[in-house]
Amino acid sequence: MPEVQFEVDTTKAPDEQPGANPFNRWHPEIESVVRAEPGDTVRLECLDWTGGQITDDDDPNEVRDVDLNQVHYLSGPVEVAGAEPGDLLKVTLLDIGPLNDRSEFGFTGIFSQQNGGGFLTDHFPDAAKAIWDLDGTYVSSRHVPDVYYEGKIHPGLIGTAPSRELLEEWVDREAKLIEQHDEDPSSIPNHPTGESQPPVANPPTPDGALPGEAEGDVADRIAEEGARTVPPREHGGNCDIKDLSLGSTIYFPVFVEGGKFGIGDIHASQGDGEITFCGAIEMAGYVDVKFELVEDGMEKHGISHPIFEPGHRGPDFSEYVVFEGYSVDEDGEQHYMDPHVAYRQACLEAIEYLKKFGYTGEQALMILGTVPVEGRHSGVVDIPNACSTLALPKDVFEFDVSPDELGGAEDRGQVPITDDPLG
Repeated sequence: MPEVQFEVDTTKAPDEQPGANPFNRWHPEIESVVRAEPGDTVRLECLDWTGGQITDDDDPNEVRDVDLNQVHYLSGPVEVAGAEPGDLLKVTLLDIGPLNDRSEFGFTGIFSQQNGGGFLTDHFPDAAKAIWDLDGTYVSSRHVPDVYYEGKIHPGLIGTAPSRELLEEWVDREAKLIEQHDEDPSSIPNHPTGESQPPVANPPTPDGALPGEAEGDVADRIAEEGARTVPPREHGGNCDIKDLSLGSTIYFPVFVEGGKFGIGDIHASQGDGEITFCGAIEMAGYVDVKFELVEDGMEKHGISHPIFEPGHRGPDFSEYVVFEGYSVDEDGEQHYMDPHVAYRQACLEAIEYLKKFGYTGEQALMILGTVPVEGRHSGVVDIPNACSTLALPKDVFEFDVSPDELGGAEDRGQVPITDDPLG
């Protein structure tokens, strides 16, 4: 086992960790706290993405009340010796797992429309919560019965620090999107309109900022200027790619000296799209990471965004029920070649299908967010309808979910749902 280079204590606040504090803003001046040579393997422990705001109980108000200004909490940064702008940082995920001696559970949340929303927030506007037991790489939940499967374990968030120029580009383009939305919300495709709207982007804010080990003026600049960790960008970031799992190798562009690699938001499992917003099985965990360098790799290989080679470990499902969706929304409105609308319809079809087996809509949504479902843009050429599909593996259920078995549903309970959406 490689030596732990970044340690966490799940009983302590993110800014009271036993060694270095994690960070939750991307900035070129973030201070490296781990140093590695090319070829080194290091173990990095990670808090869950909320920094311990969710506990192992049946209270959904914890999900409703999550402070999104604080998230995510990333371990690192790791400075890789010799890494220079223009290089590629080659990162191999050798091992990933839960902190069984300190945190033996995972959680999933449906976020309320007033606190982030999600892919189907107009259908599921209230906060809800499910707790999962972690049995090695297998998972089960008291809130979603008769489901037991090997998860697709992976980091939801992984990347390198931006240069000053790249950071300014991010902030500028996202500010323009916010301005466009403020002037005319209906001009933003696929975004809910009405009295309660989730934001279209999250601009820099010092509220809840944790600049790692930086101090003084540098810490103040990071807090004021640092990019939020919420979306994926050219450096990697919060991609939430389920297939970036055990054994995967990722090539990250290097924008600053040393690379300043960070990682967090560990998932025990997730389906394509993480459709509940907090849709994976979130957990505290560890990652064993091997670092290598490709000098001048960005120019040599024509790479300006991360690319990766998936690993070959994890669940091996072979039988699926597949749901189709098209660019026609639930109100019957025709959209032109819109795979976002199409995937929504595939998800809604799958939810209605699972309700026939006794699950509630909220339970079904959490199943689709956590089970390693396969989402596909299956057809994008036949006007006016794009076709998206969602493939649900049958083996994750402890009963047969084949179409031939429809009917005779039993009551499978319900996940905890808040009775006070606004808090």
